[in-house]
Amino acid sequence: MSGMTDLVVDGVSKRYRVTQSRDRVGSIHTLRSRVRRALRPPSEEFWALRNVSFEVGRGETLGIIGDNGAGKSTILKLLSNVTTPTKGQITIRGRLSALIEVGSGFHPELTGRENIFLSGSLLGMGRREIATKLERIIEFAGVSDFIDTPVKRYSSGMYLRLGFSIAAHLEPDILLLDEVLAVGDAEFQAKCLERVNELHRHGRTIVFISHDLLSVERLCRRVVLLSHGQVIADGPAREVIATYQEMGRMRTTTEEAVTAAPAAPGEAEIKDIQVLDGHGDRVTAMRTGDAVKIRIHYKANTRIPDAVFDVYVYSIVHGQHGPWCQLTTLTPDHEGIALEAGPGVIEFDISELAIQPSECRLSAGIRHSHHAPGGYTMDWWQDFATLQVQPGREVRGTFYLPHSWTTDRGVGSVATIVAGSSPR
Repeated sequence: MSGMTDLVVDGVSKRYRVTQSRDRVGSIHTLRSRVRRALRPPSEEFWALRNVSFEVGRGETLGIIGDNGAGKSTILKLLSNVTTPTKGQITIRGRLSALIEVGSGFHPELTGRENIFLSGSLLGMGRREIATKLERIIEFAGVSDFIDTPVKRYSSGMYLRLGFSIAAHLEPDILLLDEVLAVGDAEFQAKCLERVNELHRHGRTIVFISHDLLSVERLCRRVVLLSHGQVIADGPAREVIATYQEMGRMRTTTEEAVTAAPAAPGEAEIKDIQVLDGHGDRVTAMRTGDAVKIRIHYKANTRIPDAVFDVYVYSIVHGQHGPWCQLTTLTPDHEGIALEAGPGVIEFDISELAIQPSECRLSAGIRHSHHAPGGYTMDWWQDFATLQVQPGREVRGTFYLPHSWTTDRGVGSVATIVAGSSPR
């Protein structure tokens, strides 16, 4: 790589030891054996990264992509100095700031203005620097009318916009981004990208770790693709992203079996997919019980009499696909919908997000119904977005079930019925 380098990852490997208990319920052990096991617990080695090497030149924008479990989070922790390599060396030249979870330092009872000072301090800005940038932060976020309102009353979009605005006004030599650009509506997203591009124009080095392939392609000229802890591709963004998408199409999992039929390419294609909150702001984080919209922009290249749109939502458990559900336009009689040639939009409207706090991955596709569950796939976007589900409705269980309730207060002989919903 020509010119100066701000970041060098040289032969880095990271090993974790996973301790496992072998005790059986009802087993009887001597005190000595219990002490021996406590002192020497059985464990297995897990290599999150193996011999990873890459360099980032000064002023370069590098994207890092890959499936969950590929090693992206480990790279993030290593670059942020949260943990150290088992083997290899990382060299960082300059001050590095990690913009990881926007709004993560917010206190719900404090106002937006108070949270600017709190979150800014946590991100490394001094009080004088925050005061100097205060008006710019507020204006960028577009929350001036609510800046003295407690953030617990903010919509998801407002919350994330303010969080991003604070972090976007950091001025490090190296900026490490993780799943933070897909916040707000399309206009605010453009502002986010412009702000990051402005930092790039001023010579800042940027590393963007994300599942949001559209943002990666817009922001980064070069991309590194990780798989099972190893670098399997490093090159121009568009080429590496295409390699990753092709890997996704070829992957066969149980939950993809319903769409793993012969493809019918060229008839229709997905152009863009947006995950929106109830206010229409594009987001990557929601709360249990929030309203969600998934908007698919597509183009039909010919008239299609029986098109079906599917969205799959997978919970991620220990780095693997866990419980999942399907949103579909297929009718109970296995009928599709007619599409005329040209662009169009399909929108799935979820009144209340029935997922408990977790990380979710979303995939989507267009297929023919052909009066069968599988049909014929026309286009498929594997893992097009990651959705962080945060605490919202205070309920227990593996998922939240939207519901209403009534009560009979029994005043005399008159029954008063009061309808409501579960409390937040």
